[in-house]
Amino acid sequence: MDAALGFPVLVGLIAVALLFDFLNGLHDAANSIATIVSTRVLRPQYAVFWAAFFNFVAFLVFGLNVAQTIGTGIIEPSIIDVTVIFAALVGAIVWNLITWALGIPSSSSHALIGGLVGAGMAKAGLSAAVWSGLTKTLLAIVLSPLIGFLLALALVAIVSWASVRSTPFAVDRAFRILQFISASLYSLGHGGNDAQKTMGIIAVLLFSQGKLGAEFHVPFWVVIACQMAMALGTLMGGWRIVRTMGLRITKLTPMQGFCAETGGAATLFLATFLGVPVSTTHTITGAIVGVGAARRVSAVRWNVASSIVYAWVITIPAAAGVAAMAYWLVILLR
Repeated sequence: MDAALGFPVLVGLIAVALLFDFLNGLHDAANSIATIVSTRVLRPQYAVFWAAFFNFVAFLVFGLNVAQTIGTGIIEPSIIDVTVIFAALVGAIVWNLITWALGIPSSSSHALIGGLVGAGMAKAGLSAAVWSGLTKTLLAIVLSPLIGFLLALALVAIVSWASVRSTPFAVDRAFRILQFISASLYSLGHGGNDAQKTMGIIAVLLFSQGKLGAEFHVPFWVVIACQMAMALGTLMGGWRIVRTMGLRITKLTPMQGFCAETGGAATLFLATFLGVPVSTTHTITGAIVGVGAARRVSAVRWNVASSIVYAWVITIPAAAGVAAMAYWLVILLR
């Protein structure tokens, strides 16, 4: 580990981590509001306020299991130092900005994990990885969209059967109201899972500098700062990705939007309670594809969905590559 950092350097690194959290909210705002905007239940400017509020209050609902996984379950805490954290954040932020500029709904979560892995392995090789936690996270890449897909598919079937005797107008009106609930739950799940990733980064940085004592934990001020940074990022929106998520994959009705959000929220709640850092982008995309496929397979624009999958596949290695280069550059310039 590095020698103890000066206070200004430590504050600067925490600020960079909070910048990543802000960009995470900006990048992933679309995940929270895509369906409620695309079904025209809420205008984008109102939807982001709605999502930001529930992003912020998520710490009142969930424990800190995901933060624990990020802090101690991806890279061995013993090899964490200032350079590893800085390089990991550079890798995640650069990849987030690239995908945001291109309107690609890639995963901020996996960009951060890729950054951690790339920086850690640049320092200590393969021995840097905590393979149990990393394997669990990689497995979630496949399982989270699949679970979102299946839950949304099942919900569409159940709701369609329950509404068979209702008029289309009555169904539409009912689900416009219910979408406020489902969007709230999804934003709550998003804030609970994603903000904890930055909490884990800041906490392990403090731990590596001896600021937390002998035992790893997440201070309350870190919890509040991360939830606030994410909420502010969400307020900035992300309209480019909203178009892809809510409009280009498949056209959604309020009933389908409710099913997608509820399926995605259930997946996020489960993962957060289990301490698995899943991708909210993967989850909601799987759920949206599920409701589209429930109508008919051709309702899904599979070329758009497949391009999103390609972005998922390359996110971890791309962010890891940028982080490794950042690590080696810092070492070279010392």
